[in-house]
Amino acid sequence: MEFNNVNQILSTTVNGALSSVVLFIPRFVTGLIVLLVGLVVASFLKQAVIQIFRIAKIDSFLQKYEVSESKSKDGVNWTNILAEITRWFVVVVFLVPTADIWGLGRFAEVLNGLIAYIPNVAVAVLLLLVGFVVAKFVHDLLIASIHGVSRDVAKTVAVVGRYSVLTFVVLVVLNQLGIASDLIRILFAGVVAMLAVAGGLAFGLGGRDAAKNLIDKLTKKV
Repeated sequence: MEFNNVNQILSTTVNGALSSVVLFIPRFVTGLIVLLVGLVVASFLKQAVIQIFRIAKIDSFLQKYEVSESKSKDGVNWTNILAEITRWFVVVVFLVPTADIWGLGRFAEVLNGLIAYIPNVAVAVLLLLVGFVVAKFVHDLLIASIHGVSRDVAKTVAVVGRYSVLTFVVLVVLNQLGIASDLIRILFAGVVAMLAVAGGLAFGLGGRDAAKNLIDKLTKKV
């Protein structure tokens, strides 16, 4: 009697497992087809982005500002970075319906959160590119506009200006990515306060004599 009960339980379990597998196979195949279509579309869009950047000569433009190092085999290629971001965005978009088809509801929720975050990454990369361009422009502008000092001093001031812009851009990018936003705000406020105090002290100490002469002249006129 006990042997028959065990046999019945085993038979029920095996039949249930086989039924689940048989029912899951069509869903698995359908999800796999959706995923393969997504991979094909993602690869096509990646190549399209690369071709668009090549036609627009973005790398040549960035090389002028020392942003792109595509001529170096080991250098950073921003075209490939943006193309990969586009590719993985499309892959994740197609993974969401695939996860739904396979019954992976929690995984689909995680992917939806990732989809909502990827645009922040793209915006951060664009901000970083713009920051490199602006930093190089500030560097060249300072070198061209500073006169009356040695070349080394002018170059030092230009480098400080350039890296100041880059530091500000990095803080903006980290804030865009949501990485330690409160800490970034505090650090940014501290940097601004430090620059304000340094500027005030420099102006106060450097312009002390000029301010004294101006006050003396006004006093004599009064």
